Amino acid sequence: MSSSSPASQFGPNEWLVEEMYEQFLADPSSVDDAWHDFFADYKPTQRVATQAPSKATTDTTVTKPTTVAQSGSANGQATKPAGGTTTKPTRTDGKADGDGKAAPRQTTGSTGSTGTTAKAGTGAAAKPPAATKAPAKTPPAKTPPAKAAAKADGEQSKPLRGASAIIAKNMDLSLTIPTATSVRAVPAKLLFDNRIVINNHLRRTRGGKVSFTHLIGYAVVRALADFPGMNRHYGEVNGKPALLTPEHVNLGLAIDLPGKDGMRNLVVASIKHCDGMSFTRFWQAYEEIIRRARNNALTTDDFAGTTISLTNPGTIGTNHSVPRFPPGQGAIVGVGAMEYPAQYQGTSERALVDLGVSKIITLTSTYDHRIIQGAESGEFLRRIHQLLLGEDNFFDDIFTSLRLPYEPVRWVEDIPEGDIDKTTRVIGLVDTYRTRGHLMADVDPLNYRQRKHEDLDILSHGLTLWDLDREFPVGGFAGKERMKLRDVLGVLRDSYCRTVGVEYTYILDPTERRWIQERVEVRHEKPPQAVQKYILSKLNAAEAFETFLQTKYVGQKRFSLEGGESVIALLDTVLDKAAEYELDEVVIGMPHRGRLNVLANIVGKPISQIFQEFEGNLDPGQAHGSGDVKYHLGAEGKYFRMFGDGETKVTLTANPSHLETVDPVLEGIVRAKQDLLDKGGAGFTVLPVALHGDAAFAGQGVVAETLNLALLRGYRTGGTVHVIINNQVGFTTAPEHSRSSQYATDVAKMIQAPVFHVNGDDPEACYWVAQLAMDYRQTFNKDVVIDMVCYRRRGHNEGDDPSMTQPAMYDIIDAKRSVRKTYTEALIGRGDISVEEAEKALRDFSSQLEHVFNEVRELERHPITVSPSVESEQQVPAKLPTSITQQVLERIADAHVNLPSGFTPHPRVKPVLERRAKMARDGDIDWAFAELLAFGSLNLEGHLVRLAGQDSRRGTFVQRHAVLIDRRTGREYLPLQNLSGGQGKFMVYDSALSEYAALGFEYGYSVANPDALVLWEAQFGDFVNGAQSVIDEYISSSEAKWGQRSDVVMLLPHGHEGQGPDHTSGRIERWLQLCAEGSMTVAVPSTPANYFHLLRRHALDGVARPLVVFTPKSMLRNKAATSSVADFTEESRFNSIIDDPAITDPSAVRKLLLVSGKLYYELAAERAKRGLTDVALVRVEQLYPVPLKRLGAIFERYSNITDLRWVQEEPANQGAWPFYGLHLPELFPEVPKLARVSRRVMSAPSAGSGKVHEVEQRELIEKAFS
Repeated sequence: MSSSSPASQFGPNEWLVEEMYEQFLADPSSVDDAWHDFFADYKPTQRVATQAPSKATTDTTVTKPTTVAQSGSANGQATKPAGGTTTKPTRTDGKADGDGKAAPRQTTGSTGSTGTTAKAGTGAAAKPPAATKAPAKTPPAKTPPAKAAAKADGEQSKPLRGASAIIAKNMDLSLTIPTATSVRAVPAKLLFDNRIVINNHLRRTRGGKVSFTHLIGYAVVRALADFPGMNRHYGEVNGKPALLTPEHVNLGLAIDLPGKDGMRNLVVASIKHCDGMSFTRFWQAYEEIIRRARNNALTTDDFAGTTISLTNPGTIGTNHSVPRFPPGQGAIVGVGAMEYPAQYQGTSERALVDLGVSKIITLTSTYDHRIIQGAESGEFLRRIHQLLLGEDNFFDDIFTSLRLPYEPVRWVEDIPEGDIDKTTRVIGLVDTYRTRGHLMADVDPLNYRQRKHEDLDILSHGLTLWDLDREFPVGGFAGKERMKLRDVLGVLRDSYCRTVGVEYTYILDPTERRWIQERVEVRHEKPPQAVQKYILSKLNAAEAFETFLQTKYVGQKRFSLEGGESVIALLDTVLDKAAEYELDEVVIGMPHRGRLNVLANIVGKPISQIFQEFEGNLDPGQAHGSGDVKYHLGAEGKYFRMFGDGETKVTLTANPSHLETVDPVLEGIVRAKQDLLDKGGAGFTVLPVALHGDAAFAGQGVVAETLNLALLRGYRTGGTVHVIINNQVGFTTAPEHSRSSQYATDVAKMIQAPVFHVNGDDPEACYWVAQLAMDYRQTFNKDVVIDMVCYRRRGHNEGDDPSMTQPAMYDIIDAKRSVRKTYTEALIGRGDISVEEAEKALRDFSSQLEHVFNEVRELERHPITVSPSVESEQQVPAKLPTSITQQVLERIADAHVNLPSGFTPHPRVKPVLERRAKMARDGDIDWAFAELLAFGSLNLEGHLVRLAGQDSRRGTFVQRHAVLIDRRTGREYLPLQNLSGGQGKFMVYDSALSEYAALGFEYGYSVANPDALVLWEAQFGDFVNGAQSVIDEYISSSEAKWGQRSDVVMLLPHGHEGQGPDHTSGRIERWLQLCAEGSMTVAVPSTPANYFHLLRRHALDGVARPLVVFTPKSMLRNKAATSSVADFTEESRFNSIIDDPAITDPSAVRKLLLVSGKLYYELAAERAKRGLTDVALVRVEQLYPVPLKRLGAIFERYSNITDLRWVQEEPANQGAWPFYGLHLPELFPEVPKLARVSRRVMSAPSAGSGKVHEVEQRELIEKAFS
């Protein structure tokens, strides 16, 4: 991994920040207070590079020259040039001279066509020209105004003064230097193409522009490393000719400036020590020199110590010239105009492209022939030529320095058009970028690397740089029929390889693919300034919040958002689009990372309340149950659009630390809200937004389970916006150890959801992606995934040290400035906002920080008390009527036989329907019909009933038939949906083969619609094991932790029937272990009527409490387990205890057997067989809450018992015995000691053999009566 300094992140306008930073260092009070925090961790580079002292004055190596010298200097003493003057050396450190006064800076004049420079090794500078503004130590003597001298022919004369006079003198002096010039023509094709790539990237990111001269100048510096002799100059030492070798390269730039009198002045200022610079530093130093030259702000330091110069006569169209240069340097490189060779200048542009003819640049090397020979000069130009053709990674290094995320264009020979079908190749290239372009996207704010992929290299497609300016048919790509390959590549890279990577080509629907292409494959404009300022304000708020918490609550767990603050701007954009689309509500589900920040800055939860929770200072008026940690709590708020009218409700649902458990819960909540709004075809006006961590999204199976529900009729919510806060680490585990896929998001491809990878350090890209994601969701009502790649500034929690396991990563993170600061720099550097506007934004950050500080001062203190119980908060109404009339019963039955005309039921189903009509009048109502009577009667009373589960429409045991299928046409018909005109809705769905997500969904649905009867059914009771996280974290404890109530019903087929360990037990013991504070109802009804009344009581009692029902299997067809019509129609209700109907004399009973479920019928048959009258069988239909009054009445009725037994089919360590064996003796100490009759202690629920089961069952029944 690597990182770059702040100054290397942005364009040449970075000088604005650098200049203020220098003021700050000199006097912090000279800049606005808002900048102080900004500069606290600022790391400048640009000014250091451009204002390094000229070490050429002291670090010069002297060797004997090979040619005769005319003049020079020795031991650092100045040698006076002809016609010149020597001035006192000037200090460059700003310290005082011997008189105690600060030494003034001096500016030298220009000489020749390249400008004057102080002689390296002399420490002296030429006399400054009059045009410069820097003060001189001794002011030049005044010269009287010139008078025009009239000539006989009218000729006018004017004396040369100042810089012009110095130039003239130095031109004369330069005539004494024997020079020669080497000339070389260099193809400009690669230079041209790579510059386009570079500047396109800069335009999209940091701003600024790289010129041809920047690149050529850098090539000159690089070539000098191989030919250091070109950086030497001639001089005299002790009166003898010498070859002087400076320690560094100080590259002089010939700068043409207009004078006040309209004349042109040429000055040469040098970039110091550029041999040690990266290209980015060289570019910035170059631009800094130019800027100060144009502002007349150059100083003596800028002119001193030039060792080699660069001039560019090509800017005025000159192919090449032979410049002059002064003493003190040995060579000057000239850059001519970029033109096609003369013989091709009459050729059309199209023909030139087809022929593969490149423009050329003529480079010249004019050198001091006393110390440099022609061969060396020629080789030097050849080396520059090689570099400009990309040899030795020249352009690779430039791309790396500028952090371009892909490889440069390569120099190769042209491939003739006839050899391949290039049009096909271009179309293939477009398709490949659409499919693989994301692999080169610059989305990682930590790990810069030059991304490459063979499939994306034009060479792999039989194309070269010579094809870049050739036009090809592109079939409507980017809205055009024909395009130059260069433009095609530009669009492709802008679309797929910048700070956003897009994956979508696996989507099968061509309409969706085209929709994405039309919005991605366009020119991307930066947001309006107002939006940029708004984004910055959201970053301010996010960072201010985290900064305060880190300061105030050091080490306390809060799972901060630091490193991923852009998600606040991203979420704000999602909500803004939701309000624009006039959605009714946005419901957010997210893990604990960043939750507090989202609560404060998105949902609008009062900051003071969050701080109360941090202090553990809970308001007694709002306390409930056990409570939970602050980063699990939910909230509701209202969002108003950032610009324009519109608002929407926003809800953040509570969730536990178990990652991703909230996913299906969120979807269930949203679906319930949509069903309540009931807007028909436009019914997706509640938006689910799910936030995830990268490791959890890839690693937690419930993610795939929930995604699988996305397009199913019973679960669809019209598309979820998934936002992955991709920290690139899971606690301490690196991605390569936590997933096998390329991306954390790859699991989302299973539902053909588009994925947008975005660099979290680019808030504007996050803003754009959020808009695009919302538009996609609203257009296609499908899920969409945003993978925001960022980092985690601290450990998994604030007390953790992540450097123990990711030392390299955290070295980079520790050196990184926050996204708020880097975005502020980017806006200034690109010229998007002014310094004054930046100060306003920084003051906004400070004021927000002050705001949260003030909030915490106002906290109201409350004493800490023991958490209260929630048991007394909900009570079932006494004697709640749950019976129905005979008319209602018959209406429901008749709906199953009065089918639509032409509807043909299956021949095996039709008798079932006819028996139901008969049961309604004659009795013997079975379980399946009793259940449908409960559902139908609630529908007729206006209640919504939703049943979803594994094979629930028909029923695992072929018993329900809630949905009828036409035998011939496959048409579906639901009798319970056709009871009356104003009835409530009846929904029944076969779920995906999932327990975790399916149960979580129904839990969420019941939370959002507490008036509905919401049921989830397992195929067999033990299948619920797969949903244990939902049971533990939500169903059993959500009311105590969050005050979140649910009325969800779980139907778990249960019973020992010889089917083996995996289809026997619904794990009664586990449910009872979770029961406390009236947290749920657990029931094992033994009659159809009691099951009917249980469901109706649950729907009508006004108590929101989960219900667990252990439903029958074999009992579904047990003739003894049926109910009469009167059991449904007369004033009857659910019986938590069913007394023994066979006992007529309770006083004669000596043995009382407590039993639940189907075992009652086997015991009753055995008792009848034995003819026993002193044994009573009492059914405990409701296991929890324990029916204390009813049990007390039973014990009073059978007051003569001497033997009290709990009889169960389950092993001794399972079933209800562990709970009742513990609690019943405590609740009723006066009754005989409770004994157990069961199977032995077992690790599995049952035996695997049916025959073994029969033996065990027989022994258990024998033991019950022994």
